[in-house]
Amino acid sequence: MTTYRQLTLEDRVLMSHLRWQGLSYAEVASQMGRHRSTIYRELERNSCHMTDGAYRPTKADSRTRGRRSRSRRNRHYDDHDFKLVRYYLRHKWSPEQIRGFLKVNGHQPISHETIYQYIWRDKANGGSLWTHLRQSLKQRRKRYKAYDSRGRLSNKRHISERPGSVETRKYKGHWEIDTVMGRGSKDCIVTINERKTGFVMIGKLRDRSTKSLNKKTKRLIDRDPLSFKTITADNGTEFHQYKEIERSANVRFYFANPFHSWERGSNENLNGLIRQYLPKGTSMAELTQQQCDIIADRLNSRPRKRLNFKTPEEIYYGR
Repeated sequence: MTTYRQLTLEDRVLMSHLRWQGLSYAEVASQMGRHRSTIYRELERNSCHMTDGAYRPTKADSRTRGRRSRSRRNRHYDDHDFKLVRYYLRHKWSPEQIRGFLKVNGHQPISHETIYQYIWRDKANGGSLWTHLRQSLKQRRKRYKAYDSRGRLSNKRHISERPGSVETRKYKGHWEIDTVMGRGSKDCIVTINERKTGFVMIGKLRDRSTKSLNKKTKRLIDRDPLSFKTITADNGTEFHQYKEIERSANVRFYFANPFHSWERGSNENLNGLIRQYLPKGTSMAELTQQQCDIIADRLNSRPRKRLNFKTPEEIYYGR
């Protein structure tokens, strides 16, 4: 089997000469050690069909070079091409999300590799676009047979009891819940995100007590009570009064295994995204519910790869 390599001007001259001698495409390919489809494409693409139909090696070579220079792989983007890129980077979209959005909405396509190169050039020139990229996930220390010291809750529903359809993300109405702490005060937030659509609600808490969490969670659920069927939580003590939420909102709670964060993968990923707006180590004492709603709105209007670059709000509301 022959290995593909680009045709040179010398190859084109030889090809022209062999064809002039009356050899077929297959015979020319055999003489040159090429696949016959390579010879066929070259002659069909670069023959002068509008005039005498002749194949001219020098003109064919020039045309090929021109096509390569105009190809997307070799395009030199100007600053205007990155206007939308800069806009969505500042709204915390990832380069891959921007690429997908541009493609499905008919804009000039730019690969995510090109966007990253643009960001690093901007940083080298003193720009700040790189600060809008998602931060690296925190390192986690391995826990071997670790004891869960956060209190034990009897009679809770284990995640293994959860309907199997929840895991498939086929149906809407199944949520994951977690809390995210700040620094320097008891103030924190509760996040609830829907597994199928990625739609998120965020509530401000004055502390991580069960009273504060239940009160805010019920208010968030009341925004769209018919869309809540199940909620999956970790084993934090703030969820120990979950039955109060169940009675109020007609929803069923399930609890993941301790230190099995992947069982609540949607929520773990969400908390990483939230850290773009509320970096780890910052205080949440001055954070308001209005600001939480703004962050949630920005996350819900950000396209997701797993949603074919539609946004969570588009899928959630069926737009």
